Amino acid sequence: MKKVLVTGPDGLLGSHIVRVLLGAGYEVRALIVADTRSNTLDGLPIERVCGNILDTDSLRAAMTDCDAVIHAAANTQIWPTRSENTWRVNFIGTKNVVDVALSLGISRMVYISTASAFRAGTREEPGTETGTYDGSRFGLDYIESKYAAQREVLKAVRERDLPAVVINPAFMFGEYDSLPSSGQMIIAISRGKVPGYTSGGKNIVYAGDVAHACVSALHRGREGECYIAGNKNMSYRELTTAIAQVVGRKPPFLYIPDFVILGFGYLVTGLARLFGFKPGFSHATARASCSKQYYSSDKAVRELDMPQTPVETAIRAEFDWLKANNYC
Repeated sequence: MKKVLVTGPDGLLGSHIVRVLLGAGYEVRALIVADTRSNTLDGLPIERVCGNILDTDSLRAAMTDCDAVIHAAANTQIWPTRSENTWRVNFIGTKNVVDVALSLGISRMVYISTASAFRAGTREEPGTETGTYDGSRFGLDYIESKYAAQREVLKAVRERDLPAVVINPAFMFGEYDSLPSSGQMIIAISRGKVPGYTSGGKNIVYAGDVAHACVSALHRGREGECYIAGNKNMSYRELTTAIAQVVGRKPPFLYIPDFVILGFGYLVTGLARLFGFKPGFSHATARASCSKQYYSSDKAVRELDMPQTPVETAIRAEFDWLKANNYC
């Protein structure tokens, strides 16, 4: 049995990764940040250690005697759009994981990046791992820091023989979304607070399928390769309709033109900066909502045997979990 350290083990994806590892017979050590409130790992037969990827001493102690590390920890906040802390966690934290993994002779590192590290495409020609980066157009330090960290990992593969594989998840739904992240959309639609849809779209995937790709990458992934982990390309009209059907609401009926949503995004951003509140919407998310972020996961399905659970099943799984945990 191999022992795997998981950073960010109690997030949406991390919670699935831990369960897939256990199901595959791995021994799991979970790096938990002090004072975390998430209960998504309760009752699981894992070893918990307290630490932080920004503290190399605690990181080294956590990684010692592990065979591999799956680095899923990240700051996923998109407000403020520019954040020193986001860079510190996502970039410096990843550099620390790389350095410690190399110093301890870890046999495999799996880094969780984002599909936004590659140029998106159309439904007819979706984006692939060969695409160039154009994520800076959104003005989000989250995307830019994750891309920079991905480059750091791949540089370490080339120049320092780091045995690493990169997984690039699309937009995930699934249980254990304790933040919540994608669950915010489900909650809003279940409360009837989403009147319309925009012109954009996303690639949607079940978090459990991404977790299977991450665990498969421990022994099947090719070192130095990236794998976009997604499933179905959906317009926001299709996605909001699918969510509405699951939660028992009428689908949002109003098409919101780009100029309206962009103008609203800039207005909210200005007010948030003026009055110091955290907005649920910003100019950056407005731009993203008008963008068609479509990708192909053929490589991950082919090389990592990643499952393709129906999107409606993923939405139902998250909605049921949110209800059971009193989010909606």
